[in-house]
Amino acid sequence: MKAMMLTGIREMKMMNVPDPLIARPDEVKIKMVALGICGSDIHYYTQGRIGSQEVKFPFTVGHEGAGIVAETGTGVKTVKPGDMVAIEPSLPCGQCDQCLSGRSHTCRRIRFLGCPGQAEGALSEYIVMPEENCLPLPGNLNADHGSISEPLAIGIYSVKKSGGVKGLKVGILGFGPIGMSVMLAARADGAEKIYVTDKISERLAIAVKEKADYTGNPLTENIVGKIRDHEPLGLDVVFECCGQQEALDQSVDLLKPGGKIIIAGIPEFANWSLNVENTRRRELMIQFIRRQVACTGIAIEMMHSGRIDVSNMVTHRFPFSQTKEAFDLVASYGDGVMKAMIDF
Repeated sequence: MKAMMLTGIREMKMMNVPDPLIARPDEVKIKMVALGICGSDIHYYTQGRIGSQEVKFPFTVGHEGAGIVAETGTGVKTVKPGDMVAIEPSLPCGQCDQCLSGRSHTCRRIRFLGCPGQAEGALSEYIVMPEENCLPLPGNLNADHGSISEPLAIGIYSVKKSGGVKGLKVGILGFGPIGMSVMLAARADGAEKIYVTDKISERLAIAVKEKADYTGNPLTENIVGKIRDHEPLGLDVVFECCGQQEALDQSVDLLKPGGKIIIAGIPEFANWSLNVENTRRRELMIQFIRRQVACTGIAIEMMHSGRIDVSNMVTHRFPFSQTKEAFDLVASYGDGVMKAMIDF
């Protein structure tokens, strides 16, 4: 089969690799249909690493995927050939202290699609996954929904870890796919007001379509001042979704005493910094987000029921053969890209 593999920094090549084989009764072979490009994929493409997770070239990234079941092991009962499935990319061991305590996303021996040293990604014609990682898509959902269920699950999990935002005033700093997923989840959870910032005007236009109560660009205006004009007492919760120090600083300035910062963004630097006076005296709470746990199925159900509509998320499409062009576009934030989708 063909796989699009990273071969160096900002280098990618279509390669012929062995077809994956079903080795266990509970495994499913999936023909890929669609795959969304994630910010973490771009980190590996442009930096060759995220923290200690360093790519050993060649390597296949990609974990936001959906496809059609091509073959099943003898013990598979929940899916059959021809079914469209979303792919849950996390492969926890199920036996360590983290898994047994309900924290499979921080499993001591986790394997995750497209994560260096763990598992090859889904930028290939076929992949094999355990049955439990294949989530059937209801008839009104397509492969795009299946791919988007993964980042959407992170948004849902982020709102869940905040303690819920019903009736609260919320800030979202960074309106890429994760910021948008947080907004959709926050709106579904009943947030009273949602304030959105980003440096890309086309993304802010999508936030307007999604009925954000305020949108602002920190490159052209004092977003803290503008939001404080609307909310002089401060916001209840701010989601940092872009991995930028300036956004964390703005989060601190936007919060009321006792407010919460939820950090979902992945920075390219090694250390965050915090102002002691502004955080300690106001007793701010900080929660980091590491992927998600048990929320992908929830994301699928919320899209199926209509509680969440992701129709504004995919802005660009590329055939599998033009994956490098797609990665270059996303890496440059070109053409107002929100989510770029690869079609197989």
